Amino acid sequence: MDTTHDHLVEGTANALGLSVYEPGTPSALRPVVLLHGFASSSVLNWVKSGWIRSLTEAGRKVLAVDLPGHGTSPAPEDLDAYTPSRMRADLLQLLMDHGVTALSPSDALSGVDLVGYSLGARLAWEFGGTQQQLVNRLVLGGPASIDPLATFDVDAAQRFLADGTSIVDESTADLLRMAMTVESNDMFSLMSMILAIKTEPFAPEQMVPSMPTLLVAGDGDALATTMPRLTELLSTRGTQKSVLWIAGRDHANAVTSREFKNAAVEFLGEK
Repeated sequence: MDTTHDHLVEGTANALGLSVYEPGTPSALRPVVLLHGFASSSVLNWVKSGWIRSLTEAGRKVLAVDLPGHGTSPAPEDLDAYTPSRMRADLLQLLMDHGVTALSPSDALSGVDLVGYSLGARLAWEFGGTQQQLVNRLVLGGPASIDPLATFDVDAAQRFLADGTSIVDESTADLLRMAMTVESNDMFSLMSMILAIKTEPFAPEQMVPSMPTLLVAGDGDALATTMPRLTELLSTRGTQKSVLWIAGRDHANAVTSREFKNAAVEFLGEK
């Protein structure tokens, strides 16, 4: 049975929460870092869907990160704490604080493998593209070459939250509805994150990863129709890549797929 301990990084220096899960038996394998999606958490995205169990049973130590204002993390008032660049910087600091060192051919425990879903996939793409010396393998779930939060109508969402005024934009209404299904979500923090992300549009061509990458999406995921752009960018860099489409799954439920988990565990275990 795997043992678990939680560590929360507090204060203005780092707005990320972290839960650490150890395999039942010590293993000479590098840790796996998990980044969840918008309005989710490490518990919702990774624990309840069985990812933690699958990874720890495979002998992997897991570092499950909660983004600012999500899960165990604090909800900063500073808008800058929610920008993608700040979240990546905080993630780098978090890994350094936990003794993660640069990749070394002679040390299987050096560096990390990185798994991200939805917004977490965007952050994982950017982190892999800027921290090539730390990331060994990359798994992107529900990835898109566009940012669905870029067109989110914050004013309309705030009016709805204040007095129930209907939201005209269907995408905004759907995202807000999804966020509100999690009772523990802090809507103010989520709106802050959207505003911050809008200041740093996703430009995947600027940070293309070079490590082996697995891209996974449900065949009913509308966002993933833009995923081929990411595979094209990986090809321009000569990055080893694999693509998996999950039949009958969409953006909301592909992460719970056993086929996804099994493929990721196998991919991360390759040399």
